[in-house]
Amino acid sequence: MIKVNFEGKDVFLSRPTRVIDLIEDKDDLSIICCLVNNVTQRLDFELRHNSKVELLRLDNHYACNTYYNSLRYLFAMATHNLYPHLSVKFSYSISQGSLIRTINSDIKFNEKMRKEIDNEMHRLVESKLDINVSKMANNDAVSIFEKLEYKDKIDILKYRPEKTVYMYTCNEYMNYVYGKIVTNTKYLDKFELTMYEKGILLRYPRAEEKGNIPNLIIENTYQNTLNKAYKWARMISAETIADINSHVTNYYDKVNFVHVCEARHNQDLVDIAEQISDKIDDIKLIAIAGPSSSGKTTFSNRLRIQLMTLGINPVKLSIDDYYLPRDKVKPGKDGKVDLEDINIIDIELFNKDLNDLLNGKKVTLPVFDFKTGTRKVGQSFQIKPNQPIIIEGIHALNDLLTVSIPRANKYKIYIGPHVQVNIDNLSPIQSTDLRMLRRIVRDNKYRGYSAETTISLWDNVRRGEFKWIYPNEEGADYVYNSDLIYEVNVLKKHALPLLKKIEEDSPQYNKALHLIKFLKYYEDIEDDLVPCNSLLREFIGGSCFKDC
Repeated sequence: MIKVNFEGKDVFLSRPTRVIDLIEDKDDLSIICCLVNNVTQRLDFELRHNSKVELLRLDNHYACNTYYNSLRYLFAMATHNLYPHLSVKFSYSISQGSLIRTINSDIKFNEKMRKEIDNEMHRLVESKLDINVSKMANNDAVSIFEKLEYKDKIDILKYRPEKTVYMYTCNEYMNYVYGKIVTNTKYLDKFELTMYEKGILLRYPRAEEKGNIPNLIIENTYQNTLNKAYKWARMISAETIADINSHVTNYYDKVNFVHVCEARHNQDLVDIAEQISDKIDDIKLIAIAGPSSSGKTTFSNRLRIQLMTLGINPVKLSIDDYYLPRDKVKPGKDGKVDLEDINIIDIELFNKDLNDLLNGKKVTLPVFDFKTGTRKVGQSFQIKPNQPIIIEGIHALNDLLTVSIPRANKYKIYIGPHVQVNIDNLSPIQSTDLRMLRRIVRDNKYRGYSAETTISLWDNVRRGEFKWIYPNEEGADYVYNSDLIYEVNVLKKHALPLLKKIEEDSPQYNKALHLIKFLKYYEDIEDDLVPCNSLLREFIGGSCFKDC
């Protein structure tokens, strides 16, 4: 007898049974996949042991990830049907969608092709075709990939520790996609294809939008940064994990690769510093913001030093010291205090002190005591003429925070890792996964948090980012890409042991498993090859800016 807790109710099975056979309404297409014992599974997953099953819809992140995986497969299938010799690559995310490019030098997407692919995808959806999964030996998979000319998949299989791979087959079309996908094309009717830049933008339901497709937002500043990162990855032959691993085959290659990536960071810092120097008579405030684990602290220290080489000696002002005393902060409707809300900052005092400092006055700065939730009197401070102030934090780019400073006197920098690395052409690595790895390693090293604790807090972190950070990104003067292409090769040895401690019965096990699965492809790079001023040192330790 098999005991299954199905959607909160116990069901007893006399024989192995598929999850979909337990669903009363088989035509309910809102159910995308399921969690079985905290692991994402397809609806055709067969229950053979005592299990807990939760059905997932598009208001759930895991369901949306499965949907996105499936749409990538569907797009590749439609493209293969229409243009058998066309190679496509899913590259960066923009406007909460995924940009797809052709990688044939003589063929580029156009509006006619977009319409044809769109129509073919809808035809496949309406045809209600089963998508079957089968396990095969890596050697057999290589033989298939060779016939299909999928070199990218052959390359990454070299680094797969398992001896088998799961292949998806639909109506004789066969391909591998990293992650679970749906059981039938009938589920995949929610998508939009739009011509964007030099490719096609695939937009799909997002959990943050309650399962709806987000509105298309043109993000020119952000897109330029992503294009720059995309070209850079191609130029140094680091578009895939297999490409990156080829750079770390020996000590000499590793040293070169690490320092090439670091040099790119240096060059961007030079660009920013020169832009500020050119307008130093006007710029009074340098504001730096970005999502969690972007490397804001190290970046602001390195920018300060870079500006000093141009005769500019900026000072840093901590926004954290301007939190309102806790007894003056009103909780929300849920009775909790949102520690990321801009209204828990004493905006009036912050602007008064900013203006007084910029006008040459001596100001006694506050110091916030996080243990007691109160402000104390700090040191008196005075700056010199043409000495800009650096602020960094979640709200630094929000004009509500610096309302008294004219826009012309601000230089705004958005910082975040914009990853341009794929597992293979159909499977891009998400920047949010990189940031989570950084945070897991940093939280454990400096706060003693387990990986389980960090992952459990991540949804709240993301909600704050969508509310307070991303809306202010497009107004930045410079978007700084803090990704270091070699960094996962370093983070791997720190993150894997922490992730493997998460037990199977933990709600965070599913995310841990996802991270483990792509980490395993990376070859190691030793910590001692990372420079002490590297942004990566903020997470793994050993930074020369530790006490700055």
